[in-house]
Amino acid sequence: MLDLARRPAEAPPTGAALAPVLEVKNLVTAFATRRGPFKAVDDVSFTLAPGKTLCLVGESGSGKSVTARSILQIVDPPGAIESGSILLHRHRTAKGDRAGPAETVDMAALHPRSRAIRAIRGRDIAMIFQEPMSSLSPVHTIGNQIVEAIRLHDHVGKKEAKERAVELLKKVEIPRPEKAIERYPFEYSGGMRQRAMIAMALACTPSVLIADEPTTALDVTTQAEILALIKKLQTDVGMAVLFITHDMGVVAEIADEVAVMRFGKLVEHGDTLTIFERPQHDYTKMLLGAVKALDRPSPRRLQRRETNPPGDPVLEVRDLRKVFGSSSGFLGRNKDYVNAVDGVSLTLRAGENLGIVGESGSGKSTLGRCLMRVYPANGGEIRYIDRKGTVHDIAALPERGLAPVRRDLRMIFQDPFSSLNPRMTVGQIVGEPLLVNGLAQGARLRDRVAELLSLVGMPESAMERYPHAFSGGQRQRIGIARAIALEPKIIIADEATSALDVSLRTQVLELLLDLQERLDLSFIFISHDIAVIRYFCDRIAVMFRGKVVEEGATEAVCTAPQHAYTQALLSAVPHPDPRMRGTRIRHRYTGAG
Repeated sequence: MLDLARRPAEAPPTGAALAPVLEVKNLVTAFATRRGPFKAVDDVSFTLAPGKTLCLVGESGSGKSVTARSILQIVDPPGAIESGSILLHRHRTAKGDRAGPAETVDMAALHPRSRAIRAIRGRDIAMIFQEPMSSLSPVHTIGNQIVEAIRLHDHVGKKEAKERAVELLKKVEIPRPEKAIERYPFEYSGGMRQRAMIAMALACTPSVLIADEPTTALDVTTQAEILALIKKLQTDVGMAVLFITHDMGVVAEIADEVAVMRFGKLVEHGDTLTIFERPQHDYTKMLLGAVKALDRPSPRRLQRRETNPPGDPVLEVRDLRKVFGSSSGFLGRNKDYVNAVDGVSLTLRAGENLGIVGESGSGKSTLGRCLMRVYPANGGEIRYIDRKGTVHDIAALPERGLAPVRRDLRMIFQDPFSSLNPRMTVGQIVGEPLLVNGLAQGARLRDRVAELLSLVGMPESAMERYPHAFSGGQRQRIGIARAIALEPKIIIADEATSALDVSLRTQVLELLLDLQERLDLSFIFISHDIAVIRYFCDRIAVMFRGKVVEEGATEAVCTAPQHAYTQALLSAVPHPDPRMRGTRIRHRYTGAG
């Protein structure tokens, strides 16, 4: 069933002249190193006004998160504020109501462990982090953690604090808050955990909310809900919001002002419309150019398809099923099963890029792991046609028969850091598949590794270094070099670009297209990022609760989706144009049709 909700069109606000609640002036935060202090935040200044949202944008390593942590004095050692001021203008009585005489506190002058700064954290300024599981205690219920936050700043009894916690969970739209309050973080979905973090942050009605990449790990529909929730709560209580992100679509959707950071410095600052339409700094122009490039299909891919269309099928999936579950109770009568992959049928052709898209929990990654036989399927066929034309049913092959198939099917993972062994050099990592399969050793192995690194744009000198010495984009290139080492026919890329900044995302996608032309590769590209799928993929399959609900040519599905769930996904994608804010219809899919 499809529920349509239209919001009235509104022009992006340009920032009224309101008295600031927070002023950051000439802030410098440095980290001690052997070569002297490294300035992660270098002479940064901005203000936050009540009811307004300032988006702090920039690539990884630009200093955005260190700026946010500096405000609350929670920078990890050996980092420390070196100079500057962070002025909090309080308008509170002893009971916490926004009234009474003004008081200004320079938080930069407070000791990070002092009682004064601890009284500000959570009460005056609250923070939402990117990954709520790292911020929530796994051994305490959500209710206990919210109650603790309330009682830490407001001297109320447990009963009143619990009532307020239930009300907060209700306000952030968590279903059945009276029962949800007794659950642990691991019992919540990713979106629900982020809502719980927001509830905890709002426990004491702060004047300022700092949101550090709170939607980066979420799919587009959950992201849209969280953004709408933050905006609604901001309107209700009039708090200022500092929103840190590298997603320019999100910026266009929510920002009143934009501050662009690079190498610790603010390179540009202004109202949203001006930044998007008349950027002055080359770095800002580059960021916006990378976003706009991903807003359309790759010209290179389209040109190649005209002269070299996809060939015969190389992989045919028929009625594939994967069930997760357990049995409990007397004789295992109580069964709790989840159909993670529920009767999926797909075809991948030679030289084709097939996109698999859907929300978290839709079965995308499970499907990819079943294709690689990381997970054994519970039913169906995975027919792989090798270079000689021989058909192999991957789902039915014995373990000893998988080795040659796994040489032809390789995988690129989402997180390039956790998928690379930190104790191995890059040369060892890239060369390992060749060594294990007995294809090269000694000087021949070294030459082949150097050739593979050159293919992905990495120097030969990288062989002697370890993964931690490289940026996220470089680590992903190393992962790609390892994936192509055995000259595969098919690469399954599982969220291969979601951990990267938008400019790096475009570079990696172009690299994959280049490798496809050189090595005659076929791709199954799994992602929740519609823009990436549209740019890279020829066809798209949309998954919902383990099923493929729509399949077709990418441009046809993206421009004229037929299934209500696909319409809901596409309507939730933030568009990198602030003039479109509030003009689109948001579709919500209930799963009933």
